[in-house]
Amino acid sequence: MRTRGLLNGDCFVHHPRLVHVKLETKRLLLRPLALDDSPRVARLAGAREIAATTLSIPHPYSEADARTWIEKHKGQESPPKEIVFAITTRPDGELIGTIGFGGIDHEHCQAEMGFWIGMDWWGKGYATEAAQAVVRFGFEELKLNRIYAHYMVKNPASGRVLEKMGMKREGLLRQRVRKWGVFEDVVLLAMLKDDLEKSF
Repeated sequence: MRTRGLLNGDCFVHHPRLVHVKLETKRLLLRPLALDDSPRVARLAGAREIAATTLSIPHPYSEADARTWIEKHKGQESPPKEIVFAITTRPDGELIGTIGFGGIDHEHCQAEMGFWIGMDWWGKGYATEAAQAVVRFGFEELKLNRIYAHYMVKNPASGRVLEKMGMKREGLLRQRVRKWGVFEDVVLLAMLKDDLEKSF
């Protein structure tokens, strides 16, 4: 993986180019989201099947919703509390999902990773490939010590992606979220910087 626009020093030291970072993998380019991505994000994330398998994406999900979400990440404080990438395929640049960090904790050097992939690209390994790149960026460039993630028990596919990366299950949060009127159990997984070289 190659990184464009690096951050150096202790965790979350401000760097003016942080919002312009791009990550490259064999099949993907992860880049900052742009407002022009709003229609595409709304179309893909607006699928009911996507909302059903994620903790935070509502349904329906409009272009205005997507635009508001993207704008939120363009004018953040420094250092940021969220970093989100568009997942695009190489070499055509087709946007197929998003991935990034939320809940960035500057004091304790940890963050939550979240992602979604459009339905047409499920089962092709893109989520795992993107997640590996983002996790390595988090540990090596942002100097995180811990990266964690959640998934609903009813969505085991997300759990398999996280486990492939080397994340370890830390617990079951019973009825942690309410999705469409139903309280859902959520699994918490995490990975430490020390785990990085053991995993990939």
